[in-house]
Amino acid sequence: MPQKLDYLRETASQTAGPYVHIGLAPKDAGFEIYGQELGKDIAGPNAAGERIRVEGCVLDGMGSPVRDVLLEVWQANAAGHYAHPEGGGAVEDGFRGWGRVISDFETGEWGFDTIKPGAVMGRGGRQMAPHLNFWIVSRGINIGLNTRMYFTDEESANAADPVLNLIEWEHRRATLIAARAMRDGIPVYRFDIRLQGDDETVFFDI
Repeated sequence: MPQKLDYLRETASQTAGPYVHIGLAPKDAGFEIYGQELGKDIAGPNAAGERIRVEGCVLDGMGSPVRDVLLEVWQANAAGHYAHPEGGGAVEDGFRGWGRVISDFETGEWGFDTIKPGAVMGRGGRQMAPHLNFWIVSRGINIGLNTRMYFTDEESANAADPVLNLIEWEHRRATLIAARAMRDGIPVYRFDIRLQGDDETVFFDI
């Protein structure tokens, strides 16, 4: 006689608590726990390509900054390769292509330094425009949010990108494109993420 299986009930969902930074980015939260924290160096000193800075703020539905956000970022190197055995090719020594940053507890601003990624080969051999992948958690967010950041100076590549072209409305695509400026000779890309409202950032179900 087949054994009857007992299934457990689904665990209730819960938002990220106020101590998420201590566990995931303790040094930024004021705790010297590890000699070297994961996620502080995305590109490494040997990465080829253009050095850039990315900055932004996560805003709620009223336009106010969310001050306890943690963001993780994944990216390819300048040749369009990820630091993974199936990432498309070799990467430079020390290139992680992954980082972790938290917002300033007073202003809500966040930022990090990296290199500008190259175009990536996607599924079906379709090339994707240079982009960064973000995962965002904070108090008030039940499930981590996934989005992308594209570059305003990659207009032709953006126009052909298969993911951007899945978004029907052009003004919605614009929520994924970061504006470029120069500061002290370094390109700075501004990428504000809006959780709600008319200009809500496009998030992906992954």
